[in-house]
Amino acid sequence: MQTAEEQPVLYTKRLILRHWREDDAGALFLWAKDPTVAYPAGWMPHTDVGYSLAVIRTIFAPRGSFAIVRKEEGHTPIGSISLQRKESPAGVLLEGEIGYWLGKDWWNRGYATEALEEICRYGFETCGMRRLWCSYHDGNERSRHVMEKCGFIYDHTDGTHYNPLLKEHFILHLMKKEKNYICV
Repeated sequence: MQTAEEQPVLYTKRLILRHWREDDAGALFLWAKDPTVAYPAGWMPHTDVGYSLAVIRTIFAPRGSFAIVRKEEGHTPIGSISLQRKESPAGVLLEGEIGYWLGKDWWNRGYATEALEEICRYGFETCGMRRLWCSYHDGNERSRHVMEKCGFIYDHTDGTHYNPLLKEHFILHLMKKEKNYICV
């Protein structure tokens, strides 16, 4: 497995998707302390920059986690997107699971859709995945809408999903996208 530093940098018209760096901790804290960002993403709001740094070192460090950076700014993350290999029921690693979030100041500008389209392209074309999965918590229509715009279709609902970070059960809706389905 490659390290995060060996992870490719991906480019879209307006965005750069790159690995997280330790000096991104301040930017991560700025967005991750906001409850309107944290809870829908499935975690507690960050309490300080040190906690954000620990998240970068442990959760964002693995290959497949990308900081979302606007090309205009060139270096400051505005969100995150990840693509992790997921074992299929047959035990084959041909599927991927995507998670993403954006800082509130960047909502409703098309950045999440643009990042998700690129991560889908990367997953299918570069990583050889055949199916990609995304999920959203019940009531997070903003995230569902982004998934639908990128060609994800509803697969099933898990009404008993337990989130250990929030220590609660909630309803989780799972969406999927097959390799031959093109983003619109």
